[in-house]
Formats: sequence, structure tokens, C-alpha cells
Amino acid sequence: MTPARARALLGDPSVALPRPGEGRTLDRFATLVRACSDDISTGRLLEAHADADAILAEICGGGTAPGEFWGVWAAEPRGTRVDARPGAQGWELSGVKEWCSGATSCTHALVTAHTEAGNRLFAVDLGRPGVSADSSGWANTGMRDTDTGTVTFDAVPADAIGEPGDYLDRPGFWHGGIGVAACWFGGARKVAAPLYRAGSRTDDPLLRMHVGAVDALLASGWAHLQTAAREIDADPTGPSKRLAFAVRWSVEQIATAVIDRVGRALGPGPLAADPDHAQAVADLVVYIRQSHADRDLAVLGGLTGGRIPGPGPEPS
Repeated sequence: MTPARARALLGDPSVALPRPGEGRTLDRFATLVRACSDDISTGRLLEAHADADAILAEICGGGTAPGEFWGVWAAEPRGTRVDARPGAQGWELSGVKEWCSGATSCTHALVTAHTEAGNRLFAVDLGRPGVSADSSGWANTGMRDTDTGTVTFDAVPADAIGEPGDYLDRPGFWHGGIGVAACWFGGARKVAAPLYRAGSRTDDPLLRMHVGAVDALLASGWAHLQTAAREIDADPTGPSKRLAFAVRWSVEQIATAVIDRVGRALGPGPLAADPDHAQAVADLVVYIRQSHADRDLAVLGGLTGGRIPGPGPEPS
């Protein structure tokens, strides 16, 4: 079971997930890449728990505890919402939260909710009365093993994490976004694996051409993640929104191109007869849609301020 595998990785002392900006961000990204190179859904759940730990540390100096398994449930789709109101013994959450990975398997979650003062982040013990989860509505085979579903809260006690706006208005929000891109990159490596195996067994120049193209794509994606890790560690509290959007868009394009190249090179055989590869393709197609596609690209265009990447001065 995928959540059990993710929890086992969290308990493995050889799995390094240092918090971003503490000097070992590349180790963090590399762990996420390796996890998704093995199983995309497992890596996605691992990333969510690690993100929760980093969020708690950044906002309130806390963190997750051994044996806990956290999700970060921050989607705000139209039509559903969670409201937070002061209760008899603190805050209480009521409402419906969609797109919750680990819906029936997480022990705790960070949940965004509406308050009179604005959107705010809350920590919830999911073992409390009033929490109900349903992951039966997931129709696609892609990312099905992430146990993603809808969670309903009925006057559930919760602890406020920071002040209104703190979840989004912090450098680590963008560091976490790059961590997701590291997972996409790991997924692209997993999809590419059958092509590399085939390329090592043939002298077919057309197939080797596809291997070369995929190899160049993956090398550029890894280089982008390495650069991002260095920049985060060099200036943990500095502006990183533009960096995050650039990395995410680049890795999304790489993942899309790898899926296409592998399919063109190998034909329908692996998709039809190799269940591991077919699942990886289905997973990655769904996972990269966590981006907002062209809307994200439009945001990136608005962040450039006329500054072209590369060494200065700007070309005229």
C-alpha cells in the first residue's frame, strides 16, 4: 500500500529530508527525485509530509513528530470551502476540503480555512471526532494510490498556525513549489527508464536519437534543480517566486516531452504490457496538472521586470 511505503521511508534514517534553506536543499530535492523515480505516488505523499514539517518549522518553529503522517490540504476550488470559527476551547473547522492527498491515511494535516480576518492555516489531528474522508470518487488510474479524496470537517478542533496570510506570504512557500517540481522530475526519470534500457540493447540510430533527446532534457532539468537548491541555500529568505515558476514550468515541459518521446520511440508495447510503466505515465500525466499551466507562465512573465536571465548587463 502506497501510504505505508511512504511512512516506511519517513522512518528510514538513510532517507534525508533536510528543511530547505538550511544548507542541504539539494539533498532534499534528491530524495524526492529518487522516491518518485521509484514510485510517483509514494514520492508525492513523502513530499507532502516533508512540506508540512518545513511549514511548521518556518511559521511557528515546530515540526512533525515521529510516527505522524501529515498532509497539506490547501486547495481552494470553487464550490467548497472550510470555515474556521472560535470554539469553546480554541478554533473549530467546518466544511468540505477537496483534493486531499492521504485523505484516509494521514494522521494529521495542515488545512487552509476561511476566517473573518482572511485565509489562515490550521493544524488538525485527523483522529478527532467530526472528520470524515472519502477517496472513492477518484476515477483516473493516475495518482489513484495517493489516496486523494474529499474530507469533511464538522466542528473539528484545530490549532492556528501563524497569522492570516502567513502560509502564502513566506519564502518557504516557493521552496515547497520547487520541491513538487523535483517530484515531477523524478516521475519523468521513471517514465524514461524503459527507453534507456531499450537504448542500451540496440544500435538502432532512431531509437538512440530519442534516448539522446531525453537524456539532454533530463540533464537540463537536473541542472535547473541544482541551481535552485544553491540559490535557496545562499539566500533562504530572499525572493524566490520567479525562480519557482521558472523551475516548475521548465520541469513540466521536460516531463511532457519525455512522455511523448518515450511513446514515440517504444510504441504502445510498454503502455499495454508493462503495468509499472503504464502506471508511471498515468501518474505523471495527472501529477503535472497540479501546475496551472499557461496561467503560471503568465505569472512568470509578469515577474521578470524586464530582467533577462544570464549574466549582466542586459542586452539592448
